[in-house]
Amino acid sequence: MAGEEFSPPIESRADLVEVMSCGAKPKAEWRVGTEHEKHVYRKGPIRPVPYEGDSGIHALLQGIGARTGWQPFFDRGAPIGLRNDEVAGGISLEPGGQFELSGAPHADMHAAAAELHQHLDDCHVVGEPLNIHFLGIGVTPLWSVAEIPAMPKSRYGIMTPYMDKVGTLGTSMMYRSATVQSNLDFSNEADMVKKLRVSLALQPVVTALFANSPFVDGKPSGFLSFRSHIWLNTDRARTGMLPFVFEDGMGFDRYAEHALDVPMYFVIRNGDYVNVAGESFRAFLDGKLPQLPGERPTVKDWENHLSTLFPEVRLKQFLEMRGADMGDADSVLALSALWVGLLYDDAALDGAWQLVKDWTDEERQALRDEVPRTAIHTKFRNRTVAEIGDDVLALAREGLERRARLHPLGRDETMYLAHVEETLDLRRTPAERWLERYHGEWAGDLSRIFDEAEI
Repeated sequence: MAGEEFSPPIESRADLVEVMSCGAKPKAEWRVGTEHEKHVYRKGPIRPVPYEGDSGIHALLQGIGARTGWQPFFDRGAPIGLRNDEVAGGISLEPGGQFELSGAPHADMHAAAAELHQHLDDCHVVGEPLNIHFLGIGVTPLWSVAEIPAMPKSRYGIMTPYMDKVGTLGTSMMYRSATVQSNLDFSNEADMVKKLRVSLALQPVVTALFANSPFVDGKPSGFLSFRSHIWLNTDRARTGMLPFVFEDGMGFDRYAEHALDVPMYFVIRNGDYVNVAGESFRAFLDGKLPQLPGERPTVKDWENHLSTLFPEVRLKQFLEMRGADMGDADSVLALSALWVGLLYDDAALDGAWQLVKDWTDEERQALRDEVPRTAIHTKFRNRTVAEIGDDVLALAREGLERRARLHPLGRDETMYLAHVEETLDLRRTPAERWLERYHGEWAGDLSRIFDEAEI
């Protein structure tokens, strides 16, 4: 990174709010963006992939850049990702080399699917000669954090030691977890609040439906989503279910108030990351940041800070659904299809709100705490999460049907819900299906998952 573009200074509280509220769009301009992370590994023997070398992740980035025309971006001279200059989106590296596609915003799921399949084709064409393969699962099943090569990104050098101060599994989140995320729009503040409340309440249900990380350190973890368990033990100051969202007076300003109380990680100046881990953005506003005395933040500093908050649903200029384990290509598309059906159709959104509106803070948190272990079998009131999932799927299906966005072959977006339908029909999560194989045909040989979960 050679430097940063000019960003205006923050002059008032209104500037903090504007960073989020400027994302509001009329319904005709709502889009869906999908982000997903894939573990990288080698075969023969199975092992992690370093950044360096003629067949490392650096070489993978170079090859995909040459194939796509996307341009590299750098951290202290090292390429750490690719940007698509024609549309928003690109490729970035997570701390342990997880290879992330930040998808462009698309008008419908059909376009998002085309983008995903093209990206996976690029990865395979470039990766196979390098003996680089990709695993679609929520937590890498074999390696400890210490065994996973770190990527040369300055922000991760700041975050890694800080994680050990604020939680027990923060470095596991960084180096050996992988997620899929759906990014969705809102029309105004009231629409944002309603969508944020519905998606926060239902996020544990979605986590359960996509549970796909039952192994860690070479054996069953005791959890169906160990990735979700990791997040409960990462950093409580910046994670969680955000109970204040359900209080009267919720809006952009209230979220800004919350974000101001989340400790900072870094500030970027002249292309370098200044370590301010644990410091207060409020102090920064007053020119009292110890590392940058007298200096006040820019709008870009605030945008960067908002990106270091990790709640179950994150508000920026859009809403980020952050609760799902990585899986296969069908699951990546199913996640966004489910949320589009729920949040982009008025009747479906109303139905989802009716489903969750009387859930208490304590119930939502209890659900969040238990789902990593028992997923769709978690009890909630007099039901199971699977039964709630049936209702959620029905609402999403109806929402997508009413959207009536047709594929060239004539099918609507409900075609992408098959992954969720299978889980609910079987009453078994992907994690449970892996465990059945591990205890059955694999006879405890966990290396088998690298072939069967290759994406």
